[in-house]
Amino acid sequence: MTRRRSIGLAVLGTLVIGLGAAGYKYGASASAMVAADEPEIPTARVVKGSLEMSVHTLGDLRALRTTTISAPSVAGGILRLVSMVEVGAMVKTGEVVMEFDPTEQMYLLEQAQSELLESDQAILKMGADREVQLAQEQVELMTARFDVRRAEMDAIPDKDLIAPNDYKKRQISLEEANRKLTQMEQGSKSKTETSAAALAVAKEKRNKSKMAADRAQMAIDSLVVKATMDGIFVPKENRDAAGGMPYSGMQMPGYQAGDNVYPGRPIADIFDISHLEVRGKVNELERLNVAAGQAADVQADSLPGVPFTAKVKAVSGNAQTDYWSNASGPLRTFDVTLQIDQSDARLRPGTTVHLLLSGTRVENVLHVPRQAIFEKSGKPIVYARKGDRFEPIEVKATHRGEGRIAVEPAGGIVEGLEVALVNPDSVTKKKAGPGAMPAGTAK
Repeated sequence: MTRRRSIGLAVLGTLVIGLGAAGYKYGASASAMVAADEPEIPTARVVKGSLEMSVHTLGDLRALRTTTISAPSVAGGILRLVSMVEVGAMVKTGEVVMEFDPTEQMYLLEQAQSELLESDQAILKMGADREVQLAQEQVELMTARFDVRRAEMDAIPDKDLIAPNDYKKRQISLEEANRKLTQMEQGSKSKTETSAAALAVAKEKRNKSKMAADRAQMAIDSLVVKATMDGIFVPKENRDAAGGMPYSGMQMPGYQAGDNVYPGRPIADIFDISHLEVRGKVNELERLNVAAGQAADVQADSLPGVPFTAKVKAVSGNAQTDYWSNASGPLRTFDVTLQIDQSDARLRPGTTVHLLLSGTRVENVLHVPRQAIFEKSGKPIVYARKGDRFEPIEVKATHRGEGRIAVEPAGGIVEGLEVALVNPDSVTKKKAGPGAMPAGTAK
């Protein structure tokens, strides 16, 4: 009996020890689960030192000098483009870059030349006819003058020496000869003026034909288009390819040989790549870190690993808002123009480039990451760790770099202070589940 009792007590003790160990393990697991449920908040330290005010942004290359080549303005309707240099070809001043079909202008030239030859022949004929007419008039005038002279000789004798009727007849003959001579002289003058007027009309018709022929020849010459400067030849979009009614977002092909072109339509551009500039944008927070004359490093996407240098030429004074893009968020942007220091034949206008604008260096300041600055009640704050919780501290930003912001050493902001990179209140609210509202939530 005593032995059984001893065995029972031993078994009971073993069970109690096992239950105690299980309870200890369960409590440890529960504590670990509670610790795991607590939200982990990323933090950073307040650093004291120098702060680079550099700015990173994107831009694109543009040519300082650009000229547009248009189709010649000639009469006759639509032109046909028969030849064109290749896209992106390097052209020289005076080099033929495109040609148009001259068939219609050749027809107009031949027609004008035919009218010109006809006018020349008409003028020659009028000249010959006038010479014949002048000769005939001279003969008639000489005959009339002879008749007058003969009538004068016949009228010289005294009326007492001849019969009265003969005397009167001779006087009448003299008057008739003088009248006829006067009439012929006046008629000759009138014919001369009429011939001169007809000749002037013929010459004017010839001049008109000559002008038409010259105009047609000039139109034919203009159909051979030459480059006006050295550079890269880039055709424009052919907006007439869709019947002149393109819709938004439609991809239009560039002009090419065989296309029909309206007179005066811009066909292509020539870009001078010996002098390139960069056009970029910076937001309004980075605007203060950019100034004219500032140095910049340029990296073109088309030439990876090939560095270029540039200088800021101008910064726009007016902010712009891009309603079609959210690249800069709610911040407005400013245009920045930079001049490339060195030229490279491999660079092309329109290429995307990455810009690093070297700003000033601020020494011996306290600075934190941009993610550590929040806004509460319209004022910038940081969440500083105080034991196992975070407390908001109002700060004043003095300088804004690309990734970090310098703050004044006030309100408990000291070097080495641990600050949250996310809003602790929002993390706590998210962990607590919907409907929960922890105290001190930033609004």
